[in-house]
Amino acid sequence: MKRAQIAVAVVLAAPGLRAQGYRLRLDNRAQSVSFRGVTLDSIPASDTVSGPGGGPATPDGYAVTCGSNGYCIFYRPGAEVHAVPISSTAGFLLWGLGLPGLSVHGLARRTVQAGDSGSWPVTSPAVELLEGYAEYATERVTAQLGRQNVATRLGYTGFDGGRVMLRDAGRGLDLSAFGGWGLARGFALPVTSPALNPLDEFRPQSRQLVVGAGAGWRRARFDAHLDYLREVDPSTRYFVSERGAFDLAVRPLPGWSLTGGADYDFAAGLWGSADVALRYEDPTGRIAAEIGARRYRPHFDLWTIWGAFSPVPYGAVDLSVSASPIRALRLRATGERYRYDDAAASTPLFDAKTDGWRYGWGATYTLAPRWSFDGGYHAEFGPGASSRGFDATVTFAARERLDLSAYGSTLDRPLEFRYDQSSLRAFGLTADARPASWIRVQLDAGRYAEDRRRPDAAAFSWNQVRAALRVILLFGSEADLAGVPPAVRGMPQAGTP
Repeated sequence: MKRAQIAVAVVLAAPGLRAQGYRLRLDNRAQSVSFRGVTLDSIPASDTVSGPGGGPATPDGYAVTCGSNGYCIFYRPGAEVHAVPISSTAGFLLWGLGLPGLSVHGLARRTVQAGDSGSWPVTSPAVELLEGYAEYATERVTAQLGRQNVATRLGYTGFDGGRVMLRDAGRGLDLSAFGGWGLARGFALPVTSPALNPLDEFRPQSRQLVVGAGAGWRRARFDAHLDYLREVDPSTRYFVSERGAFDLAVRPLPGWSLTGGADYDFAAGLWGSADVALRYEDPTGRIAAEIGARRYRPHFDLWTIWGAFSPVPYGAVDLSVSASPIRALRLRATGERYRYDDAAASTPLFDAKTDGWRYGWGATYTLAPRWSFDGGYHAEFGPGASSRGFDATVTFAARERLDLSAYGSTLDRPLEFRYDQSSLRAFGLTADARPASWIRVQLDAGRYAEDRRRPDAAAFSWNQVRAALRVILLFGSEADLAGVPPAVRGMPQAGTP
């Protein structure tokens, strides 16, 4: 894969308007992508020969999988495909509309593609409205109407409708309720959109109706929150999903915190994901540690076929520690052990693993005032595959407005079920320049070398150069920042790392 990327972000502020104004952000990205897929091929079983591992193979050395119909299938390297996906995202905020607290928010994206037709995913539809709503906000009440997203422990819920939030800061209470016509999970599109045609006849015939509610209580020593979400197919009046969740955080002593939560699927009658963690952080910041346990179960809407496969949850226990023996040095280490529940499925040809573990360690050293060194190692061993690798970064602050970095990493992945092993090596340079308050330029150029080692003819090496450019421009009179201290004005803009 060869990739070049260009991104330009522009933010405009209303010139000289104190009572009325707007902010507009345009983020344009373009990539030049070259990638190579695979092509399915077949051969009569009678034409196969013995391969390097003793199994059947084609006469030119490709390992094959044979069926009961007398034919064997295999994959050849596909043709090189070129594509240039281009996306433009526009976000705006409009306020000062004659009613104090009233504002309009919007976020839209346009995606087009140059190059080989149909070679890049998620380019249809060409224009998407991600968010677009009017908001009225006061100290105690916030109301929103339009296309919006609500983030809870149950995930992101997108819908076209209304939402109301009530707050009592003195008692630490908040209540919220929302409802409307739902969007497909993970997309800013109705589930009936033609862009989701791969779901075909399994899709509902009409958009689901969504209703939800939440309640929270926040005090100095603890936080508690409840969420409820129901989705219904109006054409059949069947449930799409019905779930509830709770979160709890307790801070009994300075530096100590206990957090946890869980969700329950009322429609399926199953507990979903849950987690609990105990954390300690020294008041000086020299030592921090956390131990936790979690359980994860994937959730699927009732209209999908995936729930019929009884997704198997897994449980995990994890530990993380970080310490600064001296001011300039920070050491860190993490580890996790996980295990899948019994799938009640037999594997007569081999014993399948149901558990695994992962760990990592690293360090950051800061040589004031300009140099910073960071490096680490990570490894994972689990069912079907494993991975391990190193990464390192050196950063030099050439000036107050210029950072230069060099990075390198390795990744080795033995793929137990895929008859090959992948080894990747990468290194590159980055630059982050801020020559003035209204402009920021970020450059990234890296070399990636990958080897897929196999005992048959399907082994290959795939090297690439990736380059990225991002330019962020800020325009405006800063009228909306009147009265804000200079230190606050100098804080990084949201969405501009």
